[in-house]
Amino acid sequence: MANRKKAHLLGFVQHGVNSHATGMWRHPKDKINWDWTKPPYWQHMAQTMERGLFDAMFIADELAPYNNWQNSSDAVVKYAVQCPVHEPSTIVPIIAAATRNLGVGVTLSTAFEHPYSMVRRLSSLDHLSSGRVAWNIVSSYSKSEWDAYGADMTARSGRYERMEEYMSLCYQLWDSWSPDAIVADRASGIYADVSKVKEVNHEGEFFRSRGRSFVAPSPQGRPVLWQAGSSDRGRDFAAKHAEAIFAVHPNVERMRQYSDDLDERLVTRFGRPVDSVKKIYGVQTVVGLSRSEAQEKYERIRECIPLEGALAWISGHFGPDFSKYNLDDYVQNIEIPGIQGLFDSIIYAKGGAPVTIKEAALIYAEGMGMPRLVGTAADIADQLEHFLDAGGADGFMLAATYTPGCFEEFADLVVPELQRRGRFRTQYAGPTLRENLLQN
Repeated sequence: MANRKKAHLLGFVQHGVNSHATGMWRHPKDKINWDWTKPPYWQHMAQTMERGLFDAMFIADELAPYNNWQNSSDAVVKYAVQCPVHEPSTIVPIIAAATRNLGVGVTLSTAFEHPYSMVRRLSSLDHLSSGRVAWNIVSSYSKSEWDAYGADMTARSGRYERMEEYMSLCYQLWDSWSPDAIVADRASGIYADVSKVKEVNHEGEFFRSRGRSFVAPSPQGRPVLWQAGSSDRGRDFAAKHAEAIFAVHPNVERMRQYSDDLDERLVTRFGRPVDSVKKIYGVQTVVGLSRSEAQEKYERIRECIPLEGALAWISGHFGPDFSKYNLDDYVQNIEIPGIQGLFDSIIYAKGGAPVTIKEAALIYAEGMGMPRLVGTAADIADQLEHFLDAGGADGFMLAATYTPGCFEEFADLVVPELQRRGRFRTQYAGPTLRENLLQN
């Protein structure tokens, strides 16, 4: 049992009233006696995940309400489809102060922030969390974000050239301070050896920057770098830069294909060992003390989904205004300019059989097309083990249903079952997120 792969776990949330299961704000068990806008809720969520020995709380983000459905964000606001959502990095210090080991992954877009300020923010958060921050690197994909910032949406291909330069400048800034630059000599009054703090002078196609990083090296040096590349170009970007990758696939066969493809890219294109990047796959779990109890819970979750809100969400994520189509049309016949990897999770949601727009919306609204694991703790552990062994997964991003209950139930029921099987840690490896993420 000692040599069996142990899973990594992350809690997948947004800094908002509703995360990745549409309509959960109306569930009778959602946020009972909790106010999601206040620190105690986030402290409790974080402490619950740390009690379950999760690697991190992973905070997704969206910069503006989706507005593709009927050329308006009305339905998104009306049904609380990932709306309202507050800025993700603001709760990092709250989470870090309430825990000792739990990491915090924040989704921050490269589209509207200069690399200099991004590095400053992330390094500051890494200091304040004692080295427990990860950055989920994204380029804004939805029309609503570009509209909100008053900018013309760039082509997908051009975004990756820009992101490559973005990362190059970030690396220069993070590496500009030598580890021994700070001498803090009170007698001479010299705090830092200037010769060991480089001035970055970058003149690129997309960015210019001349200056020293304003933040001294943080505990991790740079945050853990996270990515969710799914297109061909996105997978290359992830294989080049990421330390962990989050992907959504509806079944174990698709997980295996992605794992093998990523491993091939790591070795042949970027000279990285296959175990240098953790592959974290999204799942949604509904656990009960019996299978019938779990099934009843699952049906109650499905009852909360508003169809129009679900359609507005897939319009925002995938690009087309689905109000212009018949609900019985097949999504396979529609060109998708948005998040292709997540759209693939819908295409294969029925094992390759045609999926109607209505079916796609309702499936996606449950949890973005992730596998839905419904059953007892033993049932769920069985399926997670299968994904680890047959799918090449290194761990799982657990999408929230009703909170904080879904994470409390997982920590209290499923984690002990995984530990009994030797498939999950019994203690953290170290104080930083990178140490815990690299733990085998």
